[in-house]
Amino acid sequence: MQRLFEKKLLDWKQSGMKKPLMIVGVRQIGKTYIIEKFAKENFEQYLYFNLEKNEEIRNIFEKTIDDVKIIEELELYLGRKIDIDKTIFFFDEVQTSENFIVSLKYFNESNRPYKIVCAGSLLGVKLNRFKSSFPVGKVRIEYMYPMNFEEFLIATGKELLKEKIEECYNNMQPMPEFAHEQAITLYKQYLCVGGMPEAVNNFIENDLDILKFDSHILSDIKDMYIADMQKYVKNNMETVKIEKVYKNIPSQLAKDNKNFQYSFIEETGRKRKYESAIDWLVSSKMVLINYNAKRMEIPLKVYIDEDKFKLYLSDVGILTNMSEIKFPDIMLDKTFIYKGAITENYIAQELTSKGQSLYYWTSDRSAETDFVLYSDEDGIIPIEVKSGNNVKSVSLNIYINKFKPKYAIRFSTRNFGFENNIKSIPLYAAFCVK
Repeated sequence: MQRLFEKKLLDWKQSGMKKPLMIVGVRQIGKTYIIEKFAKENFEQYLYFNLEKNEEIRNIFEKTIDDVKIIEELELYLGRKIDIDKTIFFFDEVQTSENFIVSLKYFNESNRPYKIVCAGSLLGVKLNRFKSSFPVGKVRIEYMYPMNFEEFLIATGKELLKEKIEECYNNMQPMPEFAHEQAITLYKQYLCVGGMPEAVNNFIENDLDILKFDSHILSDIKDMYIADMQKYVKNNMETVKIEKVYKNIPSQLAKDNKNFQYSFIEETGRKRKYESAIDWLVSSKMVLINYNAKRMEIPLKVYIDEDKFKLYLSDVGILTNMSEIKFPDIMLDKTFIYKGAITENYIAQELTSKGQSLYYWTSDRSAETDFVLYSDEDGIIPIEVKSGNNVKSVSLNIYINKFKPKYAIRFSTRNFGFENNIKSIPLYAAFCVK
């Protein structure tokens, strides 16, 4: 399956590969697959080591972090010499070895032409709670996410449709009606399937028939995430809190006010009790966080209210699965309030996949924009998300009147258009927003 992340791997290769490449992302998003594909297609020799499964390899890094000695130990383990010039090394599940991460500094500083890629399921958590001296400036870190809708279109053989969407976005002209309807149908299917590669592959194998899609795949992935909480968090009480927060997110998104509320987990819930659990989930990339920005000034990050935020799941398919929504309710466009939460989660996922940090705006009263983005060319742009054709925009109009942005964006099921300084962008075209 083609992934847009391949470009980042090729960029690293073209940069000379002096810095080891560390790929951070949740379990089951295809990290191992895409790295192996890249390694086999671009290098004469390729070595793979799984630090979680192979204790002998892991123990090498417990004994030494010197790059020359490590290679000597690996050669002894393999029973042959390693040609450094021709070989790329891939170390997987490296969250199990802090010493391995420390050793990357010495690989980077060596005069030998090492080419090292590493990945792990909970690397974000490991790096956030790193006890040793992290090799700052010695490692290139890239974040990988579930397949976004653009990749979903490519995987399902809809590249011509994707190109037409991009063309209409760039020219801000309506899609032909039949193509618009086709894209809306695929978008609804994506809300059901999500972007986990195994789920997308199953959907393709079942001839894009959503009624044949095996939703147990998503249930199993969610269970794997919970198992990781239990496996990698040593404190049982902390594990319980992390699991509670994760399972509570669909309900948090069902509220009229989607701001995260600790008391919604339990009556006695407080920040002090659950703050570290949220930190763990955000660091793991299982959860996306959208902060309220108190001022519409750049940089937005310095004006956030750390006590006011929304949480989304990393994959909209998992949200649909956890919420036990029936696929026909989405595909037949039935009216139900929770559809707004699913749609907002989808947009959060799309923006994140493009490397965007998530922020939103609220007025002193009740007006709110779902997201705000900063563009070098256009300044701060407000975004409103609508799950259907109803595009009444009281909050967006309040924002426009107050801040006079260059333009605003409204996502909905309507076709492309531009009116009253608002760009109308179909939900399926969210991947076009750079």
